[in-house]
Amino acid sequence: MSEQKSRVRLTVGRVADFKCLTNKSQSFLWDTDAPTLALRASPTGRKTYVFESRLNGATIRVNIGTPAEWTIEAARNKANGLKMLVDNGTDPREIQRQQDVDKAVERAAAAIQAVTVGEVWKLYLAERQPHWGERHYKDHNIMASAGGEKKSKGTRVGKGLTIPGPIYPLLAFRLSELTPETIEAWATKQAKTRPTYGRLAWRCLKAFLTWCGEQKQYQILLTANPAKTKKAREAFGKPAVKSGSLERSQLPAWFTAVLNIGNPVAAAYLQTLLLTGARPGEVLGLRWKDINTKWKGLTIRDKVEGERVIPLTPYVWHLLTVLPRRNEYVFSSPTAKGGALSIPRSHHVCACKVAGLKGLTLHDLRRSFKSLTEWLEIPAGVVAQLMGHKPSATAEKHYTVRPLDLLRVHHERIEAWILEQAGIKFDAKAEPGKLQLVAT
Repeated sequence: MSEQKSRVRLTVGRVADFKCLTNKSQSFLWDTDAPTLALRASPTGRKTYVFESRLNGATIRVNIGTPAEWTIEAARNKANGLKMLVDNGTDPREIQRQQDVDKAVERAAAAIQAVTVGEVWKLYLAERQPHWGERHYKDHNIMASAGGEKKSKGTRVGKGLTIPGPIYPLLAFRLSELTPETIEAWATKQAKTRPTYGRLAWRCLKAFLTWCGEQKQYQILLTANPAKTKKAREAFGKPAVKSGSLERSQLPAWFTAVLNIGNPVAAAYLQTLLLTGARPGEVLGLRWKDINTKWKGLTIRDKVEGERVIPLTPYVWHLLTVLPRRNEYVFSSPTAKGGALSIPRSHHVCACKVAGLKGLTLHDLRRSFKSLTEWLEIPAGVVAQLMGHKPSATAEKHYTVRPLDLLRVHHERIEAWILEQAGIKFDAKAEPGKLQLVAT
């Protein structure tokens, strides 16, 4: 134990006058009323009340606090309390360490309780981005955007300003505040203005909250997925069954109108969309490196499996080979910020108007591909593999493996038949880029 020379009854004056002795790293002034209490002074002038005693043959010392924080009497009471612990064989330092741990746990729990949906949403997107396609990741960012950006087209407030995404109103909430009632109120409001987009956002929100429930740090906040309620689902209603597609008899008019579009890149994009059955974003994201001319294959960025390879059919190869190679994208635009063509919905609307077709969307072209294959009795598994649908039967999942050459047999047959019905005279054996196409 420390030397007992400087033992006096601590008073306010003595505490104020006490200083560290010269050439000492610290000096102690011990109290007579509480023998385990001392005032410690350092060369810098800092003073601290300390408790010192012996436990199991070893000296232990515990800081109590500064004179500014503790009165003398309070420091004596604290020292006497610590002495009682030591006399009972308890190390007060262990108690203090446990208290520090408990406080740290409490602070961490408080921080988790205060975390907002927006903070976790960013972590969710960063963690899931490697597993998603580029378009899927971008869609999630748009859903949570604040809006207010200048746009020449798209959803606007006033003139040229985007509106907030459907997820955006939830970002300011604490994650713990996302109760079923909160989400149901949100769903009801979204359903009044944009039920289709809101329904998509709701499905993404469910996936997000499922992910949160799988993270240990957020499990205490979510006992169950609050978005999975009957009321939230009913707020958006049942999605209308979409049945739009090109009939066989409408193919000539559609191809004629599309071939006359003033933008050859947009015209090639729309035809490729129909003849591959791919999703609009998948075709738009094609890069020149995705085209394998040796094996005649196209690598499609698939939102389900990551990517899939489909045949590069003769007519589609003709469409692509004559396009300008401005950058890495097959369907490029010299004015687009990212270099890729924006989805040409307006071009398609105009073409459909010329062809006398109403309400035909870009996704309807994908649906048309599936519907038109029924005329040829193409195996359902082949069509599903071309379009990037998940196998629907055990045999398809585990036993049927179709190489690219086998898919090509069916895909080229589909393309040739569609072109024949459209009245497109096309020589599949001609060299790409040197064909004369005539719509009859």
